Amino acid sequence: MSLKVYTRTGDKGGTSLFGGTKVEKDHVRIDAYGNVDELNSFIGLLRDQPGIGEEIANQLFEIQKKLFSIGTILATEKAPKGFSLPTVEANDILWLENSIDEFSEKLPELKNFILPGGHQVVSLCHVCRTVCRRTERGIVKLGQDNEINKNLLAYVNRLSDYFFVLGRKLSQKLGVSEVTWQQ
Repeated sequence: MSLKVYTRTGDKGGTSLFGGTKVEKDHVRIDAYGNVDELNSFIGLLRDQPGIGEEIANQLFEIQKKLFSIGTILATEKAPKGFSLPTVEANDILWLENSIDEFSEKLPELKNFILPGGHQVVSLCHVCRTVCRRTERGIVKLGQDNEINKNLLAYVNRLSDYFFVLGRKLSQKLGVSEVTWQQ
């Protein structure tokens, strides 16, 4: 017998967190990990775009795996007995910072604000960046009444920077001009 995708338990607006706690679907915790899920979906779409290259696709895949762990952490109010939650470590943040630095050293100096556009792939980087910022706001809100690992929040903060710089890198790689804001 196969597992059914639907359970009907959410038909009246409720759901369960990992560990069994029942909450409404508009609960701040559901919003926080729902944003992570949305971000992960957009990253999958970006990863599937032609022209990004194997190295960047592999980086995006690693980020997706880390975001799945973050979603698990956020979906858990109290871990079930015997279950060890995944973690976000300082070296995960350092990995993002090193990627940002590596991309940045080959980019022209930033003299203007960058507008999303110029190429579909670049625009998708900016979608990922802005969904990541919303994700960060949701985690901050959840952290007002719940303890959140500081590395988790730092990772998501750095990830939005990663997508900004990745958009610039991919503009360069794809041979398209960056769209700058001129007042």
